[in-house]
Amino acid sequence: MALDELTSKLAAVEPELRARHVPDRSVSCYLTDLDTVFACRLDEHGVHDLVEGEPAEPADLRVSMRSDVLLGLASGDEDFLSAWLRGRVQVSASVRDLLRLRSLFGL
Repeated sequence: MALDELTSKLAAVEPELRARHVPDRSVSCYLTDLDTVFACRLDEHGVHDLVEGEPAEPADLRVSMRSDVLLGLASGDEDFLSAWLRGRVQVSASVRDLLRLRSLFGL
């Protein structure tokens, strides 16, 4: 699954960098063309409790994209920054969280 590949890539980030830039947050990923939401918990140790379905509470970080963009991100064919700048990925988060993600993903 593409989300598993992305979580593995995050787990491969240098632990010190992850500890500095990954906030402890709830995350939801909405795949617009499939009308499907995945929710998880993100912290310095990686992604936890990944489930399909709306989270009980609104997520701290909300990301939405088409499934083909997710597949491209997972395979490395799509760059997160480029996809975000072209509007292929939408991110809703606090300014502080966006700055942290920028440091982690090169936004």
